[in-house]
Amino acid sequence: MKKRKILSVGWREWVALPALGIDTLKAKIDTGARTSALHAFALRPFKEGETEKICFDIHPLQHNTDLVVTCTADISDRRMVSDSGGHREMRYVIRTPMTLGQRTWSVEITLTERDSMQFRMLLGRRALRRRYLVDPGKSFIRSGLPETSPKGSP
Repeated sequence: MKKRKILSVGWREWVALPALGIDTLKAKIDTGARTSALHAFALRPFKEGETEKICFDIHPLQHNTDLVVTCTADISDRRMVSDSGGHREMRYVIRTPMTLGQRTWSVEITLTERDSMQFRMLLGRRALRRRYLVDPGKSFIRSGLPETSPKGSP
């Protein structure tokens, strides 16, 4: 069995969520969080046949509330999640492909409305497990993008 090379990531990286139509999203790597979180708003659950789905909006760029991307995904679960402050809330959980650097894989993400958060996504340890080690002294190791999103990118 061939072993996959473990690469490093910085404490923040640019990611993409292609199935959600999000090409550029700054994520904070959060090894204290088990599951990744996407800061979404206007959550609208619905059924399509027997499949439970959710439609939600996101501002993919920090400090830019003019750009809104509307996303739709299958709901994979609903669960109680505790944030870093110990507050508990019931969150919808989705599973979607995520691209970081040259790798794309499926990640589990909880959806939560938190306008006060600086980063639109927290990338938890389950998503990184057996793929990346975190170098907390560096940023944007894998993404190769500048610290601000390139012009024209969402």
